[in-house]
Amino acid sequence: MLRMPAKDVTILSDRVERELLDYVRRPGRYIGGEVNQCRKDLRSCEVRFALCFPDVYEIGMSHTGLAIVYECLNRLEGVAAERVFAPWIDAEKVMREKKLPLFSLESKASLASFDVVGFSLTNELCYTNVLNMMDLGAIAVRSAERKESDPVIVGGGGMSNCCEPMADFFDVFVLGEGEEAVVALAELIRQCKKSGISKAQMLAEVARRFEWAYVPSLYRFEYDRERIKSFKSGDKGLRCEFNNAVVKDFENAVVPQRPIVPFVEAVHERVSVEIMRGCPGRCRFCQASFCRRPIRYRSVEKIIEIAKANYHATGFDTVSLLSLSTADYPKLEELVVGLGEYFAERHVGLSVPSLRVDEQLKLLPKMVKGVRKGGLTIAVEAASERLRRIVNKPLKDEDLFAAVKAAYGAGWQRLKLYFMVGLPGETEEDIGRIAQLAYDLAIARKEIAGKVAQINVAVSWFVPKAHTPLAWVGQRPKEYFEHAKDLILEEKRRMQARFLQFKFHNIERSVLESAIGRGDRRLGRVVEAVWRSGARFDLWDECFDYATWAEAFGKFEMDVEAAAARRFEPDEILPWQHLGGPAKKYLLRHLEEALAEVADSQ
Repeated sequence: MLRMPAKDVTILSDRVERELLDYVRRPGRYIGGEVNQCRKDLRSCEVRFALCFPDVYEIGMSHTGLAIVYECLNRLEGVAAERVFAPWIDAEKVMREKKLPLFSLESKASLASFDVVGFSLTNELCYTNVLNMMDLGAIAVRSAERKESDPVIVGGGGMSNCCEPMADFFDVFVLGEGEEAVVALAELIRQCKKSGISKAQMLAEVARRFEWAYVPSLYRFEYDRERIKSFKSGDKGLRCEFNNAVVKDFENAVVPQRPIVPFVEAVHERVSVEIMRGCPGRCRFCQASFCRRPIRYRSVEKIIEIAKANYHATGFDTVSLLSLSTADYPKLEELVVGLGEYFAERHVGLSVPSLRVDEQLKLLPKMVKGVRKGGLTIAVEAASERLRRIVNKPLKDEDLFAAVKAAYGAGWQRLKLYFMVGLPGETEEDIGRIAQLAYDLAIARKEIAGKVAQINVAVSWFVPKAHTPLAWVGQRPKEYFEHAKDLILEEKRRMQARFLQFKFHNIERSVLESAIGRGDRRLGRVVEAVWRSGARFDLWDECFDYATWAEAFGKFEMDVEAAAARRFEPDEILPWQHLGGPAKKYLLRHLEEALAEVADSQ
């Protein structure tokens, strides 16, 4: 039996400085050495993690989950974690020409020098970047083709709960919350290295020990055309259903006390404090609200303590309260007042996203004296109360207008509204009402402040998500969304509403999200083929090429739009039903209620 060999550490500092930095547009993305980074001696550490974010530095440095895992691992003695981001197109070209392997920021160690390479999987369209980063790191993309000396490839984040399209490329998926899981995984790897067992033995032990760890190579599917016939393991002792890891003591869960201060301006440069986990809502389209359970809160005292520590360690001038539904934090008023007492005199703003449209938003004048009042974001989702009932978002127009008027009275001048098109039971009237509702909300400011509000309206296209009640429902065709876009813009022109600005999500990208997000393991062939055809940074408009994806689907006799529109039968084995999330019967009850609402409203 092969044993996991001791790994050499290859440091590339000189080559990075000599061969890369002078040849890229933003060298700050690749230099490391920022304030508050953690750099250990890799050669003296027992377990080395490369934490990879499959997008550019500016995006990854704004990701709270990556920062938390970085903190958890680096607190462990004998364990090192370093960051790796996807090099932009210019850097990749230089690296491939000069055969410079992908490297970590802290030590400039080659990716292959690490024991574990972990990827944050945040969106279906980051998958080509995942494969590209492995390849740039001189690591075979398929797990079956990797050597005993290659790193263990681990996936985490929201997409782990629907990870089958990436199953052939990963050794382990960590389902659910990472703080305690990554520590347990690191300790097990440390033990396995000391005992000298093989990588295969170690992965088998991971699968046996942790209910949140999915080792896809140990499981097999049987198919009957597009349907799954069976899912099972060759080892009868292994579980075939997995549960999400959950941090029970959220009050004392690890948070970065000294966040890294980016060299290149990040998308979000602020003190970000997670105030609660989970969401009491059950919006039937939202994967996070069904998968991230139970609901847990941090105390006001703990949140203020974290915010103060982060502020003094970074100097950021904004504190942002993070959660799926900030307004559902039970002591929000006390928290906002407490933060204001400390930060207002220091000219530090407070960002309070995800405010629910109800009595709490009407408290704005009292609550948010220290909040910068540039814009307020409200996720309305649907323009009619009927559609909101179908998706289980109980929001009445009366409450929406009262809350928005309270915001105007508190000093807000602009709104950002989120809507979704393509929901079950939707009519053309519902679509056109998006523009009308935005118009009415803008005009409502006149009676408060004498001027019309500026409103930005973001319109996305419904993507059925795994582990939600609407996962069984097919996505509307591209033509439907294109027609909807025309309807909304025509309504805006009819009203001559120049104060309304509409931004529409890319339709073809939404089609891909639906096709990939509900796909099974056979879709891995498509992901690999499209990457080998040159796909990179599919979340970036300047790089995204839908035709390349459609061609890759066709190569394996699949149709991307048919996959997106596919409806699942209630008795089908779903490609994701073994991967954490609520019970299938519970979700189907929600679906039945939604379809009953559709029938009653027709």
